[in-house]
Amino acid sequence: MDLQNAFTVPLPVEEAWPVLLDVERVAPCMPGATLLTHDGDEFIGTVKVKIGPVQMTYKGSARFVETDGDARRAVIEASGKDTRGGGTAAATVTLQAKADGDATRVEVTTDLNITGRPAQFGRGVLAEVSGKLVDQFAGSLAKEMANGQPSAASAESATEPATEGDAAAAANGTSPTAGATSTRPAPPAAPAEAIDLLSVAGGSVVKRVAPLAGVVALLVLVLAWRRRRRA
Repeated sequence: MDLQNAFTVPLPVEEAWPVLLDVERVAPCMPGATLLTHDGDEFIGTVKVKIGPVQMTYKGSARFVETDGDARRAVIEASGKDTRGGGTAAATVTLQAKADGDATRVEVTTDLNITGRPAQFGRGVLAEVSGKLVDQFAGSLAKEMANGQPSAASAESATEPATEGDAAAAANGTSPTAGATSTRPAPPAAPAEAIDLLSVAGGSVVKRVAPLAGVVALLVLVLAWRRRRRA
């Protein structure tokens, strides 16, 4: 299914765009998400989702497949699976940042494919949930941007002294980091709380779950009645 969302952050687009690509800074702003490792344009993390008493943890990877600084457009491919084998999720996310006065409007297009328990809610509920989660993410990101501090990895990269190899590469007019990769764990962070879909979607999810709950209750009553007769 295709989902369309948008949010606004309180920075000019030329300042907001580098922040949006700073994974270690942005990931903690997403509800339920925890970044585990970051290797160049690829990153691994978890997302916790809860439906009532049932909690699922999706562990997966994502990578930037396209970044266009001039157009301020990025495409991310992500996939993951429930660690207990209850379902899978895959998405291609396109970010498009545009100037909106002194702020930046970010349009998000998500091509989403999910299986397992969350898939039972259908497009309407998932669209509503995604919209509310994007709103929560935007609020957290706005606070993070107001803080004005780069992530630890970005700060370290900016202040790291040049090596002899870097100097030689610079003299030859090449990038010292071209083709290089360095896998590193993300900075330690408190585990994210699970996204409670019932809480986020409210009545929409309850209406979908209510018929199922009614069937389950009926089955319980039938089983109890049959046990009494046998007794």
